[in-house]
Amino acid sequence: MSTPVCLRSALPRLLRRPLPSSSLRQPTTLLRDGSRAFHTPPPSRPRTSALRQLNGFRARRPASTFTDRTRATITRNPISSLAALATILVGLYGIFKAAETYQRYILASFHAYPEPVAKKLRRALYFTNSDLQPKEAIKYYREALQLAEELGMDPFSDEIIGIKVQVAGLMEQIGNWGKAIEVLEILRRDCGAWVEGFGQKSGNAKKRTRVLGKMVQVCVKLGELYGRPEIYEREAAEERLVWAVETVLRERQRRDVMKVRDEDEGPWLSDGEIGAAMEALAHQYEEKDQHYLASPLFLQALSLLGTNTCHSVILMTNLAASLAQQSPRAAAATQQFAQSRSIDSSSAPPSPPASRGAMIENARLWAEKALDIAAHISPPARDEECDVGCAVATQHLGEFAEMVGNQNEARKRYEEALGLSRAIGFQEGVEEVSARLRKIKGLV
Repeated sequence: MSTPVCLRSALPRLLRRPLPSSSLRQPTTLLRDGSRAFHTPPPSRPRTSALRQLNGFRARRPASTFTDRTRATITRNPISSLAALATILVGLYGIFKAAETYQRYILASFHAYPEPVAKKLRRALYFTNSDLQPKEAIKYYREALQLAEELGMDPFSDEIIGIKVQVAGLMEQIGNWGKAIEVLEILRRDCGAWVEGFGQKSGNAKKRTRVLGKMVQVCVKLGELYGRPEIYEREAAEERLVWAVETVLRERQRRDVMKVRDEDEGPWLSDGEIGAAMEALAHQYEEKDQHYLASPLFLQALSLLGTNTCHSVILMTNLAASLAQQSPRAAAATQQFAQSRSIDSSSAPPSPPASRGAMIENARLWAEKALDIAAHISPPARDEECDVGCAVATQHLGEFAEMVGNQNEARKRYEEALGLSRAIGFQEGVEEVSARLRKIKGLV
C-alpha cells in the first residue's frame, strides 16, 4: 500500500480589508490677471445706447425658463435624462445611508467611553484603519488607556479589553507577530489573575463568566498566532488551545450540573464560539499528523454548529481528510462518537471500519455528505465557504480514489475540482489540483 497522500485543510483564510476614508479638499480658483476685467478697447464707431441694445436682444430672444429647458431636454433625450435622474437619486440615497451608518455604528461604538478616552480612540482608529501609521496609533491607544485608568474605568471591562485586543490586532496587521503575542499574553495573565483572585467572591459571578470567556477567546487567538509560519511554536499553540477547549467544556459541565441560570451568572460562550475553539485545536493536531485527536474535535465542532451551514461543509471536508489519514481503530472510534452524538451520518457505514479500505470509504462518504449539504444551501446563506468547501471536497474525492488505485475516477474528480477552483478564483486549489492532474495523467 502506498503512502497516503497528504491532505490539505479546507479552512479558507478570509481577509477583511478596512475601507479607508478620505477628506476631499475643494479646489479654489483665483483670477490671475485682474487688469483684463477692467480694460476695454475704445469703440471704433459711435455706439447706440446699451439699454436699446439690451431691449432689442430681449425682443429677439425667445422666452424660456429653466422648467421649459428641462422639459425640452427630457423630450429630446428621455432615456439619458431618466438615467441621469436615477444616478442623482442613488447618489443622494448613498449620502443619507452613509450618514446614518456613521451615526449608528461609528459614533455609537464610542458611547461606552468617556469623551476624553473616546477622543483618543478616534485618533488611534484613524491611524489604524484610514491612514496606517502604527507609531501614531500606538501613541493614542496608550494615551486612551492612561486616561481610562485615571477616570476609573474597570480594567476588565469589555471596553478596556477591547482596546488591548485592538492593539494586538494592529501589531498583527503590520506583521509584528511577536509583539501581538506579547500583548495578548499580558492580557491573558491579567484576566487569569483576576479570575483566580476575585472570581469566586460574592457579586462577581457575572463578571467572572465574562472575563473567563474573554480568556478563552484570547487563548484561541494565541494558538493561531503561535501556529503561524513566522513563529511556529507548536507546543505553545497546543497548550493555549487545549486550555481553551478544556475550560469551555469544564465550565459548561459545571453550569449544567449546578443548573446555573444565565440570569444569575451571565451567559456562557455560544455553541459557535465553543465550536471555534475545538476546530482550532483540531487544526493544530492535524498539522502534527495527530489525526486520531483531530477527528473527534471536528465532530464535536460539527455537533455544536449544526450540519446545514456553509461552515459545516468545511468541517465535514476537514473531517473526511482527517479520517483518511488515521488508523482503522481510531476511525472506528470517531464514527462511534458521531453516532452517539446523533450527528447526521446516514452516509456513514453501519458498522465500524475494519480495514484501511473501509476507512477511506468512510472518509469518502463524509466528503460526499459535504457536497450534498452545499448543494442545498442558497444565497444569501451560501457564501465563500460553501464554494471553497465544494472545490476541496471534490479534490479530496480524487485523492481518496487515488489511494485505492482508481486512477480514472481520480482523474475525473481532479478535473471537476479544477473547474470549480477556476470558477470561484481559488488559485491555491487550481495549483494543487493541476499538479495532481499532471502526475496522474502519466499513470493513466
